[in-house]
Amino acid sequence: MKIVGLTGGIGSGKTTIAEMFEKLKVPVYYADDEAKKLMQKSGPLRQGILALFGEKAYKGKDLNRPYIAGIVFRDHQKLRQLNALVHPAVEDHFRNWAGLQESSYVLQESALIFENRKQQQFDAVILVTAPLETRIERVMKRDGISKQNVVERIENQMSDSLKIQEATFVIHNTDLSKSRERVREIHEQLIL
Repeated sequence: MKIVGLTGGIGSGKTTIAEMFEKLKVPVYYADDEAKKLMQKSGPLRQGILALFGEKAYKGKDLNRPYIAGIVFRDHQKLRQLNALVHPAVEDHFRNWAGLQESSYVLQESALIFENRKQQQFDAVILVTAPLETRIERVMKRDGISKQNVVERIENQMSDSLKIQEATFVIHNTDLSKSRERVREIHEQLIL
């Protein structure tokens, strides 16, 4: 079975593209969603987060996301330490999940494959791109945040021009019918 990464910057439409693959019966693992679940449910991961951030890291059973975000966006060392806890837990969970799938390939949808230099872990990486203004509009609408806020997030990510050089396949996600057609083309290549 092939392990394929699906990535793209904020607002590029990764989830929309992932759903197109799911309609083709491709199993998709949403790494960010699974990381959030693991931070809630995994005893060892929870203990590590409590050790790193203290009791305020959780409100009862729930992860205190605003509290942690407020720390890691100011303190890159804390962000690295958090990632050192979460990423191995997600990788283990993904390997277990992938081992249960019965298909010629699976997708791992993850925002930061290139930023975290993880592309070598995949047999192929699909990059989803969209024009900057389109991405900004999508995120403003989706998250209800200001343009400045979106631009700051985008500026913290690697540029598409650098990612394109590393990607196996690229989907320019501006027209849904063309994106669907490109997904089918890539799917046909991956099932060979």
